[in-house]
Amino acid sequence: MPLDRKDLLDLDDFSSDEIMLLLETTSAMAEILSRPIRRVPTLRGKTIVNMFYEASTRTRSSFELAAKNLSADLVNVSASQSSVEKGESLVDTMRTLLALGADMIVMRHWEAGAPYLAATQVQASVINAGDGWHAHPSQALLDLYTVQKRIGRIEGIKLAIVGDILHSRVARSNIWGFGKLGAHVTLCGPPTLLPPAVLDAYETLPNLTLSYDLDEALQDADAVMMLRLQRERMAGGLLPSLREYSARFGLNRERMGRAKANALIMHPGPMNQGVEITPELAYSVQSVIEEQVAHGVAVRMAIFYLLAGTAERLA
Repeated sequence: MPLDRKDLLDLDDFSSDEIMLLLETTSAMAEILSRPIRRVPTLRGKTIVNMFYEASTRTRSSFELAAKNLSADLVNVSASQSSVEKGESLVDTMRTLLALGADMIVMRHWEAGAPYLAATQVQASVINAGDGWHAHPSQALLDLYTVQKRIGRIEGIKLAIVGDILHSRVARSNIWGFGKLGAHVTLCGPPTLLPPAVLDAYETLPNLTLSYDLDEALQDADAVMMLRLQRERMAGGLLPSLREYSARFGLNRERMGRAKANALIMHPGPMNQGVEITPELAYSVQSVIEEQVAHGVAVRMAIFYLLAGTAERLA
């Protein structure tokens, strides 16, 4: 089944078959990365632009390596070094990039919805690399691939996502991805960071639950995804202190004992060690945090490959 869409903006409108196609293509890309020579000529002659309005290390580097491994021409653009600093609008920036020959635009933006606007303005494929608090689909895909590779399936597993759900674009995309592939997803965090209304956005997903008790959420979990606690949440009055948050929602060895014996420990990074997770667990044999980063290149190669084929069919 082809991926008949121009853009990758989030997983909310993806079918389970489309998500599985991306994961299967990721496996093929991982095989390429296992070779002594990792570069293939698949996207030779294509131009990919990394347009990042926010600082990033893992995501930006991963997209860059993915583009180079497929032999695409790559242009890195930072908003702080572009005409954006002179007041150029997002629409004008997109049209400029299109005029310069961009075939795909990878965008990270601090405003939710910015990649959606960009996608309506250009014929190039737009890939959302994170927009505000809204979505981070490529992160969700690499998380899905990591779990599938380790456990062998997504359907029927229990995943606990713990932390600041309200402000997490990673959590939002993972809820859609894991939910559509049949996982049982439990969201856990303090009430100020996990209001009941969160469930309203996912009413089509039957296996999604909320919990304000970490011990309950971890019970018999196959995988645990800890989210970074953004320290500015304390300044906003949403948390009393880091100490209290860590005491109630921090992952430690004792609490992890409630999950299944070989349960996976995940984190999108960067970690606040000692706050949301202890160092011993972050670097334990159950941790797949470094694997998540490594799989990001193969996932993003798969995204480029499938969207390039779509663009040629739709041209």
